[in-house]
Amino acid sequence: MRFAGKRAVVTGGASGIGRATVDRLVSEGAEVWIGDIDEGAANDMVATSNGRIHFRRTDVTDAEAIRALIEEADAAGGLDILFNNAGAGGAREPIGEVAPEDWDRTQALLLRSVAMGIRYAAPLMTARGGGAIVNTSSVSALGTGYAPTAYSTAKAGVLHLTKLAAADLARHNIRVNAVVPGFIMTNIFTRHLEVPEDKRAQANGMIAHVAADSQPIRRAGRPEDIAAAVAYLASDDAAFVTGTSILVDGGLTIGTRGSWDPAAPSLFSALEAFQ
Repeated sequence: MRFAGKRAVVTGGASGIGRATVDRLVSEGAEVWIGDIDEGAANDMVATSNGRIHFRRTDVTDAEAIRALIEEADAAGGLDILFNNAGAGGAREPIGEVAPEDWDRTQALLLRSVAMGIRYAAPLMTARGGGAIVNTSSVSALGTGYAPTAYSTAKAGVLHLTKLAAADLARHNIRVNAVVPGFIMTNIFTRHLEVPEDKRAQANGMIAHVAADSQPIRRAGRPEDIAAAVAYLASDDAAFVTGTSILVDGGLTIGTRGSWDPAAPSLFSALEAFQ
């Protein structure tokens, strides 16, 4: 029960990584406020939580909505944990085609929302004597080819913002870290690609198969894999950890396929033919 008596805010907490993290925090004793736009799913979670989960409709592109969510949780007895997680795929167009307004909305959703979450949580955590903030980045922050340009740029910004905020808030005993997911089986892919609802299960199955074949750990990532990392970073077990990130990607970013799959073609295997 690492979080007994603690209060947490999780944005995007009604589905996917956010929902798994809410479940994990509650299972370890926390009281959690969900900020999300999916009222139906969030209210279902509230109804079965025995008062441990609360919900406030929150569009994280609206800074005032973020402020209201955080202040509501703090008013219940103080804010201890903030997980800035809400997001979606954003603009899909390449840099030579993306519309300015689509670029701006993607950055507002994925990067400015994190900055504003930290901005409004920091004074409240400072008054409380400290706290823990965790932000969701992505493997797309580390290289090309994982996601569209606007999304990847925002997620790279989240990583750097995490370091800057950790340095700025350390004197207030506030730790700031990030989690970096790889291919995690949530509906973000099918929603981003606008797959019809009746075909999402089939599409998710295909994505899971491709993901499992693209990394050393031969299965798709699960939201619970990320939730476990978030719970660690938010807990006192990580009391000496700040300004860093945990990569949870099944080994996806280890290197090219030849670095972990002996059967994969590589330059070295090709040159062996000349020996």
